[in-house]
Amino acid sequence: MRVRLTVLYTGIFLVTSTVLVIVVNMVFSDRLNTEVAQIAPDRPVRLEFPPPPPPGLRVENVRELPEEVLRDQWIATLITIAVLAALSIAAGWWMAGRMLRPLRRITATAQRLSFSNLDERIALTGPNDELKDLADTFDAMLERLERSAESQRQFIANAAHELRTPLATQRAAIQIGLEDAGDLPAVRAKLLTHNRRTEQIIDSLLVLAEAEHGLDAMRPVELATLVRQTATESTTDGITITVATEPVMVRGDPVLLHRLLVNVVSNAVRYNHPGGSVHIGLSASGVLTVRNTGPHVAPERIPELFQPFRRLHTRTRTDGAGLGLSIAASIARAHHAEITARPNPDGGLELTVVFGIPSPSLVSLPRR
Repeated sequence: MRVRLTVLYTGIFLVTSTVLVIVVNMVFSDRLNTEVAQIAPDRPVRLEFPPPPPPGLRVENVRELPEEVLRDQWIATLITIAVLAALSIAAGWWMAGRMLRPLRRITATAQRLSFSNLDERIALTGPNDELKDLADTFDAMLERLERSAESQRQFIANAAHELRTPLATQRAAIQIGLEDAGDLPAVRAKLLTHNRRTEQIIDSLLVLAEAEHGLDAMRPVELATLVRQTATESTTDGITITVATEPVMVRGDPVLLHRLLVNVVSNAVRYNHPGGSVHIGLSASGVLTVRNTGPHVAPERIPELFQPFRRLHTRTRTDGAGLGLSIAASIARAHHAEITARPNPDGGLELTVVFGIPSPSLVSLPRR
């Protein structure tokens, strides 16, 4: 690029200089020939009183003067253009290098980057031009990558911890419990329990990965039917579930949408108190709300709800893996929806999933 810019600068200079010199020399040549013709005409001219030639200057010499002057002028011009061309090459090379210096800095930073030094930034200074905008954009991208890498490392560490715990329990049960044949039923029950927990964690991780990957195909889904089906399938455990839905159609994957509803409703049931309630509402505008009773949650800790393997200490049970709402958030993002949460004044949470206004082509089905 530096060579191309240098050639471009030099070419523009040579073309403009050549055009300028040719025009100037042609104008000068025409003017000089006119003046000499008036001083020493080789044929009668239409001048009533032509100016006499200067004393001591012969007419023949005057007639040869334009040719000699123009020849010397062209020689000087060509020499000047050659010298200036060499200077333009040097100046263009220096200018191109100076302009491309920020790009070399950006390239060098990109080549040094790895997962171990994503905290490095270009931090380009100078005027707010296109190169600084590029460097600032690159720095913003590095910041996002750093956050993503940190989140990935934390996620891997949490996943390893969650998977290691049931495996360690199973190993201990096998090593200790099998020494006494009378403990076989208890050991069997414990192994099955932790095996199911491991299976649930792996299944949740697969669903989370699928949701983060995005949707390959979307089709119309009657969301109200899925909501009522999820409410029917949910284990209440003494919790009262009320449903109020309006017919609405959204585009998406019905399996993932069902998983989103299951996770949200199960979260409302699991983290509740005995005799509590869960209210599920769905409006025609595509807004799903799940409100439950339960322990108080500090507003500043709401963002932690949607992080993988996070459980708030104020919540009542710990039989989950801490992936439910993070999976729901990933599925919502895959469907271009937004999920938020806010604490209720009397305890519990209100989760809201906004799917947006349904497309006019997706006509809502009549209420059954």
